[in-house]
Amino acid sequence: MSVTAQGPCPCGRTDARGKPLPFARCCGPYLADFEHRAAPDAQALMRSRYSAFVLEDADYLLATWHASTRPPEVGFEPGLKWLGLEVREHQLLDPTHAQVEFVARSRLAGRAQRLHERSRFVCEDGRWFYVDGDLK
Repeated sequence: MSVTAQGPCPCGRTDARGKPLPFARCCGPYLADFEHRAAPDAQALMRSRYSAFVLEDADYLLATWHASTRPPEVGFEPGLKWLGLEVREHQLLDPTHAQVEFVARSRLAGRAQRLHERSRFVCEDGRWFYVDGDLK
């Protein structure tokens, strides 16, 4: 997928008027400078990770995956097209733990797919990380 800085962010976040946020004002800064620009909360991290999947940015995905559950590499399904993200719930459990329930839609070889997950996140040293999730 081709994403431009001023084009809509793949994560689908909108502003107060319901207009899509541009990638440069949404997930773009997190993906461009993970080291200095951490996502402010678990939902923003989850949205930026979805954008990273769309853009096949394995480095960002690995950097935002908690060391306790991080795989050695991230692979991408050839021909998979991500179609959209719906965040259903963002729940801060305590100052360092959160959950985000989402549905991500995709298409592979003409077949529609849905990934419905409740993801767990942890905040360490002011930075949120994806830990794991339960598929619904």
